[in-house]
Amino acid sequence: MEITKLSKSELTKLYKEQIELLDEYKSRKLKLDMSRGKPAAEQLDLTNDMLTHCLDGDHISETGVDCRNYGVLDGIYEAKRLFMPMIGVGRYEIIIGGNSSLQLMYDTIARAMLLGVKGSPKPWCKCDKVKWLCPAPGYDRHFAICEAFGMEMITVPMLEDGPDMDMIERLVSEDEDIKGIWCVPRFANPTGVVYSDEVIKRFANLSPKAPDFRIYWDDAYCVHGFEDERTEILNILEECKKTGKQDMPLIFASTSKISFPGGGIAAVGASEENIEFMKDQMSFQIIGYDKLNQLRHAKFFKDFNGIMEHMKKHRAIIKPKFELVLGTLERELKPLNVGTWSNPRGGYFVSYNGINGTAKRIVELCRDTGVTLTSAGAAFPYGIDPNDSNIRIAPTYPSLDELKTAIEIFCVAAKVAACEKLLGE
Repeated sequence: MEITKLSKSELTKLYKEQIELLDEYKSRKLKLDMSRGKPAAEQLDLTNDMLTHCLDGDHISETGVDCRNYGVLDGIYEAKRLFMPMIGVGRYEIIIGGNSSLQLMYDTIARAMLLGVKGSPKPWCKCDKVKWLCPAPGYDRHFAICEAFGMEMITVPMLEDGPDMDMIERLVSEDEDIKGIWCVPRFANPTGVVYSDEVIKRFANLSPKAPDFRIYWDDAYCVHGFEDERTEILNILEECKKTGKQDMPLIFASTSKISFPGGGIAAVGASEENIEFMKDQMSFQIIGYDKLNQLRHAKFFKDFNGIMEHMKKHRAIIKPKFELVLGTLERELKPLNVGTWSNPRGGYFVSYNGINGTAKRIVELCRDTGVTLTSAGAAFPYGIDPNDSNIRIAPTYPSLDELKTAIEIFCVAAKVAACEKLLGE
C-alpha cells in the first residue's frame, strides 16, 4: 500500500521497524561513499598499461613534434584525432587541454570575465550584471563556477527531453545580461536526460539579446552509455552552423572517466573563429599543455574506435552497479510509493526525488549510519532545492558489496524520513 494511504498506527509501526534497522546498521560502524561520480579502482586498472611501456622512450609525434618541449598550444594532432569524432568537430575546431574539462570551462569563463569573448562589446566584468541559465537538477560544480565569479544564476527546469526551451528562448531574447547556459546534453548529471533533436535545434535557433551569449555544452558522458550502440544526439556545432550562429556553442569533454581522472586529457571544441580567438587569449596563459600525456593517450587508444572498445570494459563494471541500485529502489520503495527516480541509459548518476521536505533528512540519516551522499540541494543553484526532495546517487565508486549495503541503508532512511514527514503532518 502507498505510504500516504497508511493509517497513523500503520505509519508508526513502519517507522519503528525502519528505525530499528537503522540502529542495526549504525552498530556496524560503516564507512561507505556514494557522494561523487568517481570511477572505481577496477576502472582505473583498465588503463594501467598506459603508465608502463606506452611510450617506451618515444617522444616524437607523427608530425615530428618533440613532445618533451614547449609549444603546440592547441595540442598534437594524434590527440585531436581521438576527440574529433567524440565531440563532432574538425581539426581546426578543437584545443586539447590538461586533465580536466572543468578547468577548461573555468578558464574560458575567467577569460570572458577579464577579456570578453568573440563578439563581446566589453569584458563581462565591466557589465553591471552577468546572469547565467542553470538547468536543474544539474551539475553542482557548474553552479560553483558561477558563484565563484559572482554571476546571478537563473534556474531553468529540466524536462524529460532537456531543459525548458520555452523559458530559455524567452529569457535570452529579452535580457542582454544573460551571457550563457550550462548544458550536459547526454546522460545529464544527475538526471540522465538525453537532449532530443527538437531541443538541440531550438538551441541552434536561439536569438540572444547579448551578442556574446555562449552555450557551454559539457558532453562529459558522450561515450558512457550502458548499451552496445552509442547514444547519438544532433551535433550542436553543425546545427548552429545551419543558422549562422556557429560561435554560440563551446563543447567540452575529457578522458577523466575513460583513462585517469587525475591524469587524463580534456578538449574544447568550437567554430574555427572561436578557436583562433581563444588561442590568442590563451597564448598569454600557457605555452602548451602536457604533450607527452597527449601522446601517451594517442598510443594507448590509437583512435576513437579504440576508445569505444575500451568503454565496453567500463560498462561491464558500471552497469551491474546501476542495476543493483535501481533494482533495490524498485523493490524497497516502489510498493510504498516513496519517491521517484531516474532510469538512466548511461552516465554516472541516479537522480532520486523523495517526498517533499525529506531530502536533507535522508542525507542526515545516511550520514549518521556511515553512508556519505552528495548534499541535498547540491543539484540546484546556490545549493537550494525549493522542494527539498532531490538527492544525487553516485553508484560507481563503491564495490558491489559496499553498494548493496549503502543503497539498502538509503532506502531505510527514505522510509524513515517519509514516515516522520507524514506523522508530523
